[in-house]
Amino acid sequence: MLRGVSSINLDAKGRLAIPTRYRAELQESCERQMVVTVAVDGQCVGERGCLWLYPLPEWEKLELTISKLPSLNKTAVRLRRFLIGNASECEMDGQGRLLLPEKLRTFSEMDKKIVLVGQLNKFEIWNDVAWTDKEAEWMSGDDTEGLDELATLSF
Repeated sequence: MLRGVSSINLDAKGRLAIPTRYRAELQESCERQMVVTVAVDGQCVGERGCLWLYPLPEWEKLELTISKLPSLNKTAVRLRRFLIGNASECEMDGQGRLLLPEKLRTFSEMDKKIVLVGQLNKFEIWNDVAWTDKEAEWMSGDDTEGLDELATLSF
């Protein structure tokens, strides 16, 4: 399970170093093979400031799910084009670094400081300013949409 928040710096080549605590798990679960793409938030496609990073087996599950969506549904087509079309395979090197493609770094406005957020089966990679802004928005928000669906969970 991928969890926790880590502040990371991109190097001059656009690489991020995966925190040490995840490296062995990623080696075992996906042999360092990952897929990075644009984030697709529930409210909008292409959340600027955020990318998704999947271990390859988790990505393949998502691709299978998306492949079953109706090809005449406009939202499904848009999702497929955006999420799959922007996906890029990347391999974690021996030092635990991943190169983020320039196109995705530009799209997500990632420069130097980023935040890696574990989301169980994937990571979110945030521009640090966008993360701070979103965190403040979530903390001060009164959006209760979907909370009744969570009522059965025990925390």
